[in-house]
Amino acid sequence: MDKSIKAAVALVVAGMAVAASAQEVVKIGTMSPLSGPQAHYGKDNVTGVRFAVEDLNTQGVTIGGKKIKFEVVAEDDAADPKQGTAAAQKLCDDKVAAVAGILNSGVAIPSSKIFNDCGVPFITGAATNPELTRPGYPGVFRIIANDNALGAALAGYAADTLKLKNVAVIDDRTAYGQGLANVFKKDAGAKGVNIVASEFTNDKATDFMAILTSIKAKKPDAIFYGGMDAQAGPMLRQMVQLGMTNVKFFGGDGICTAELAKLATGTKTLGNVVCADGGASLAKMPGGTEWKKRYDAKNPGVFQVYSPYFYDATMLIVDAMKRADSTDPKKYLPELRKSEYNGVTAKIAFQENGELKVPLYTLSHYIDGKKTPIGE
Repeated sequence: MDKSIKAAVALVVAGMAVAASAQEVVKIGTMSPLSGPQAHYGKDNVTGVRFAVEDLNTQGVTIGGKKIKFEVVAEDDAADPKQGTAAAQKLCDDKVAAVAGILNSGVAIPSSKIFNDCGVPFITGAATNPELTRPGYPGVFRIIANDNALGAALAGYAADTLKLKNVAVIDDRTAYGQGLANVFKKDAGAKGVNIVASEFTNDKATDFMAILTSIKAKKPDAIFYGGMDAQAGPMLRQMVQLGMTNVKFFGGDGICTAELAKLATGTKTLGNVVCADGGASLAKMPGGTEWKKRYDAKNPGVFQVYSPYFYDATMLIVDAMKRADSTDPKKYLPELRKSEYNGVTAKIAFQENGELKVPLYTLSHYIDGKKTPIGE
């Protein structure tokens, strides 16, 4: 090989080395239940993050003069606080640049301290207990309405629209379920609704006959359930067995899923459900309809509730990185706090405590087995 060819080859190799060194891998962490009865939520949440990362990598994002390749690091928290905090620490140890994740408030609240301590910004699009943002950690954000908004909306609909007088309350003793139930009881009681019973179960239970039999004797107009669809579905079936087919059934975003229709398919009680999501309906989200078409085409049968929020959480993080021209959390966090981001779900801007400036909610019911926003 003559000297000119050798020189040309050397230049090509050097150029390839420079190009390779100019690319940076940035890890986006996420965690949700990927096993157990809530795994359908978790798969949807993680898929929302992956969908965003696929879009970002297609765009060819450049930050700080380097082409960025985003990678998702997903952990299974099994909806369990102990496993969740271990997963949170693992994400910190893996040096993720941010976390877009967590379904359950009982996991999110202790995990938020771990993320704060290791300096990793954390955005949830699902965990709704107000206690999450109460400590005031500068890197903790929520892009969905919290339980104060959801509980108040459901209480208002029960008292003011349906004119219900007597309501029984059941919760699953989790931070989410108990917190939402307490907000509902307080707000409904303030509107003159009589809380005829307060019962509790757990988030692994499937047999509610004893609780429902006790409640039936109190002759409630409705039951409010603070918990998830894995329990609400069997509960609705057992209400039919007890002849409670005229009793309304209220709940928050934990039961407001397509999965609930599968779990309670063919039951008359499914038509009695009124539930609240912490955001606009897909049809009323700025980019909801088009996004859902793309998501379903790529991930058929996965969608539940929260994936568009976790998609937005991921995009929001990268938008802040772009504005800071850095993937370093210390440098992009101030930009994240100042966000005014036009997302799929809404225009996202934060209060000082990391809550949305303008939280939205949607009340839904089930018509012919399909979740349908009330009034649409």
